[in-house]
Amino acid sequence: MTPTLVRNHRPAEPSAPADGGSRARDWAEIQERMLAPLYEAVYQRLEVGPATRMLSLGCGSGLALLIAARRGARVTGVDTDPERLALARVRLQEGPQDGYGSPAAGPRLLEAVPAAAGGGPYDLITAFTPIGCAPGDDDDLVRTIAAAAPVPGRGSTVVLTGWGPPERCATEAVLRVATRLAECSRAPRTGGGRGARRDDLEDVAFRSGLKPDGSGRVACPFGYADMDSAVRGLLSTRLFDAAVRATDRFQVEKEVAEALHPHRRRDGTVWMPNVFRYLVCTA
Repeated sequence: MTPTLVRNHRPAEPSAPADGGSRARDWAEIQERMLAPLYEAVYQRLEVGPATRMLSLGCGSGLALLIAARRGARVTGVDTDPERLALARVRLQEGPQDGYGSPAAGPRLLEAVPAAAGGGPYDLITAFTPIGCAPGDDDDLVRTIAAAAPVPGRGSTVVLTGWGPPERCATEAVLRVATRLAECSRAPRTGGGRGARRDDLEDVAFRSGLKPDGSGRVACPFGYADMDSAVRGLLSTRLFDAAVRATDRFQVEKEVAEALHPHRRRDGTVWMPNVFRYLVCTA
């Protein structure tokens, strides 16, 4: 007999407040690693190494920065989430320092895009938060690129990332929960599950004044030890925030767990194949 979902994940009480620190830890400990194959593929293609000065937009808790630093790159990360940024500081302090020279050349973590004089120019700018799931996430990326525009310098490389086609992303069906629940709200912007479009990244590049110079696709399966880890990991992505505001966290967790049930294996693990796409551009 198949165990019920309640035995695998117990939703939070309806009145339980959201804990930003806990959600940031869930991102760092559960979800962020799912995108590691994407980071590695981009760095391999661009030969990121000691000669690279990289600015990571939306650096989260710093895994992409750490991987680049291990390749010898000089890294600067920007993120507006103070909890994620605090975890990135701890992670990078524990990371390798070889090849940086003076402390001033070490990892830098900021809450806003730095002025060109503040450590730039950068020869590589990455936007590793994939677009293609939330309405308006392409507009958000255009604004982020515009804020960084004075920083890159002529000829810099900019990497944009997005979700692959819905038919190649098992998680897309789960993300539709966010869309449906968020529609309970009358807010003009809702979150989750719109489905990636073929030319999303090219459109962002065109609107940002970037010149596309190659692209690729990377398999990034989402694998979790159990149903509880899967629910916590997915909610840490922020893609369900509008749904939580429109209903409550109890309802969102319950329906996410139900949507995940087809992806639960006999041993209790949860596995969802996904494909992500990246676009290499020249500024």
